[in-house]
Amino acid sequence: MTKKMFLGMAAALVMGASFVPSFAFANNDENADAFDEAFGLSEVGSTGLGDRDVRSTIGSIINVALSLLGVVALVIILFAGFEWMTAGGAEDKVATARKRMVAGVIGLAIILSSYAISRFVLEQLATATSFDTEAAQIE
Repeated sequence: MTKKMFLGMAAALVMGASFVPSFAFANNDENADAFDEAFGLSEVGSTGLGDRDVRSTIGSIINVALSLLGVVALVIILFAGFEWMTAGGAEDKVATARKRMVAGVIGLAIILSSYAISRFVLEQLATATSFDTEAAQIE
């Protein structure tokens, strides 16, 4: 694979963002109301500003970016398959298509693993930074 092609694919993957299932990171904070009351955040809705948690917003941005990257990787795989099918038995064209297909599959694997890692990190971050009302109660 030439350096120019590699840089082009890397730029496309970075600039794109895949449509791997765009699941929003679930907000598992069952004590959100107590947290809002404790820090005076219950009035945020009356300001006209958004009341969405920053962690959820970051998770959604990451999901959209990875979704677009997944679409780019799938398009590369489909293009390589089309190239392979229309090669007409020419060994050099088949080899080029095979290399592109392998690169697309590797890119898709990287995208899916980065999705899993980012989901894990953001869920652990949400768990570590959530407000625990039971621990805050004084007996």
